[in-house]
Amino acid sequence: MLIAAFSDVHGNLHALDAVLGDIAQRGADRVVCLGDLVGYGAFPDEVIARVRAEGIATLAGNYDDGVGFDREDCGCAYRTAQERALGDASLRWTKAAVSDEHKAWLGSLPREIRMDVAGKRLLCVHGSPRRINEYLFEDRPQASLERIVAAAEADVMLAGHTHLAYHKTVGGAHLINVGSAGKPKDGDPRAGYALVEVGEAVSATFPRVAYEVEAAARAIEAAEGLPDEFARALRTAR
Repeated sequence: MLIAAFSDVHGNLHALDAVLGDIAQRGADRVVCLGDLVGYGAFPDEVIARVRAEGIATLAGNYDDGVGFDREDCGCAYRTAQERALGDASLRWTKAAVSDEHKAWLGSLPREIRMDVAGKRLLCVHGSPRRINEYLFEDRPQASLERIVAAAEADVMLAGHTHLAYHKTVGGAHLINVGSAGKPKDGDPRAGYALVEVGEAVSATFPRVAYEVEAAARAIEAAEGLPDEFARALRTAR
């Protein structure tokens, strides 16, 4: 089975449209979204509407949880007071931009998706099986990752949240981070997602898709109350 998995769209409708178009051309058997549809970008309500219209199996990210339940915090890890202030402004703006119907939908999303594929147990989460906002970076100590994956009871685990894609073997299982569709952080501004082939073996590739980065960035700059710093982040992918 060929599974297309994307995550961390963050209100970037231009990137989402590009990713879904690329997936359609590749003929994936199943498409899943690992959360964080909203936040930072100028089109959170439109992104939700598109994903719902496509009928894509979707789980909740930490930002979806913050908006869906109208929380005062999105569960994001900010390192400085300035980052916190920018993040708070984004959360306020996004909560105001998302309709009540879509907030209710975000609040109804599951925290994990499990499926059996070719005799293998596959688990999809946003951050980790333990916490919706836990970062599973590639360079995390191997022993720590092995404990997390062992407790997940999965042969293949897909995650997002870090905005950095990778595929590594952990304790005999496959840990795959699908990267970010709408807010990459690896210096490449193109939208990213993962194609995971599950059969006798498991393999992953990480397509990058060009999209109208400048249009998405200018939409942020035109949105009153949404900090321009997020437009710069799209242009630089940092």
